[in-house]
Amino acid sequence: MVLKKGEKKKVLEHKRKLVTKNDPKSPISEQYRTIRTNIQFSSVDEEIRTIMVTSSGPGEGKSTTTANLAVVFAQQGKRVLLVDADLRKPTVHYTFNIMNTSGLTSVLTNQMTLMESVKAIDMKNLFILPSGPIPPNPSELLGSKAMDYFMNAALEEFDIILFDTPPVLAVTDAQILSNKCQGTILVAGSGKAEKEQLVKTKELLEAAKGKLLGVVLNNKKMKESQHYYYYGVN
Repeated sequence: MVLKKGEKKKVLEHKRKLVTKNDPKSPISEQYRTIRTNIQFSSVDEEIRTIMVTSSGPGEGKSTTTANLAVVFAQQGKRVLLVDADLRKPTVHYTFNIMNTSGLTSVLTNQMTLMESVKAIDMKNLFILPSGPIPPNPSELLGSKAMDYFMNAALEEFDIILFDTPPVLAVTDAQILSNKCQGTILVAGSGKAEKEQLVKTKELLEAAKGKLLGVVLNNKKMKESQHYYYYGVN
């Protein structure tokens, strides 16, 4: 795969954010494992297997959170599928340095099967489904019957399915998908997310009948250290 200069920069930036894979013993990685545990204990009656990760607005760290959660679930021995459901500004293929010529949109439009589109990476138990070609109708695709068939097919092959979605206040895509997933994680950037935006996001997800599992406070500097960020579930 030959990358242009700007694309190479994006790949390097995203690889640096994959801390749970590159530095699994770091304090940040431990926080991601705490989030994983909290997710697993969030429902007594059923095992949470389909999880959507979103944010109120852009730049709050939802894609970084999704990727690292996928890694820690895979490290636990779960067979994990990370799906880039941001069909407008996809980034997962940069994070894992894979091609995005085919992916979710290819499956939803019946051009390829799920397992033909899934990409294996250099990590046991973790599989990636990039967005694929950006479609003209992202919301319609995510809300289609084809998406329901996709979910059923994916659940037969994988233990955990994580969806990286667009910000809730930007477009309706995340609301549509929250209705199809068992749980939603909301990422809030410290010093970036405003209370009114978070309240509005919560209301929109609840109106879509989405189940909010918790909130991850992202990029909050700890007092005892200036060298790492804290990630937690509230």
